[in-house]
Amino acid sequence: MLNGTKIFCTSGLMAAEKSEGFVVVWATVDRSAGRAGIKAFVVEAGTAGMYVTKVENKLGIRASDTATLVFEDCRVPLANILGSPEVPKTSEGFKGVMATFDATRPIVAASAIGVGRAALDFVNETLSEHGITIRYGAPPHKLTALERDVMDMEAQLEAARLLTWRAAWMMDNGMRNNLEASMAKAKAGLAVTLITQKAVELLGPLGYSRQLLLEKWMRDAKINDIFEGTQQINQLIVARRILGYSSKELS
Repeated sequence: MLNGTKIFCTSGLMAAEKSEGFVVVWATVDRSAGRAGIKAFVVEAGTAGMYVTKVENKLGIRASDTATLVFEDCRVPLANILGSPEVPKTSEGFKGVMATFDATRPIVAASAIGVGRAALDFVNETLSEHGITIRYGAPPHKLTALERDVMDMEAQLEAARLLTWRAAWMMDNGMRNNLEASMAKAKAGLAVTLITQKAVELLGPLGYSRQLLLEKWMRDAKINDIFEGTQQINQLIVARRILGYSSKELS
């Protein structure tokens, strides 16, 4: 039986109650085993003992619910355990938890890139409609502040895209991408936040108005810098991997 609470579950309401979906729960089955005692359980929607007690009212990504799930004597069939039910001597369970991030962080990065691309394309289209052309071949000292801003937005987006492609390619080819996944996530989350904020700024009152989608994209952007590991956590992971430090040595 599962007992406990998980807050801020993405699509928790949809998965647990509003569809025929399921929730994957990582829980400790043997506290004495430490990290090795962590197991993954598939809890199907409507399972007795699983409840949604709260749905968050969020700044952005409102099309996706974020819920609090409570488990009270929630019975899960043995067949719904992912992997062996035995508790290993090594921390394979915890490693499995961390390995999921290697797959999900590039996905979050790709989501961020989509929002950033939409905002940047909208800015370029609006500038073009007003007869403003970005002079890519002009010397740097002759560029206007607007041109420099747009070019910087494009550079930030392209860097995030290339990092994301690399992390996804490595995952597709069965290569360890722990470092690359965190690099892509950290860069994309920061880039989309900066790009959407600058897009709103460049269009002034119209950018801030709900008449356009820019203000929504700016609100939706920030979560990409937070979930699946915050900007700070991912930068810490990158530093550990590059410098060869453990979590105890660099925290």
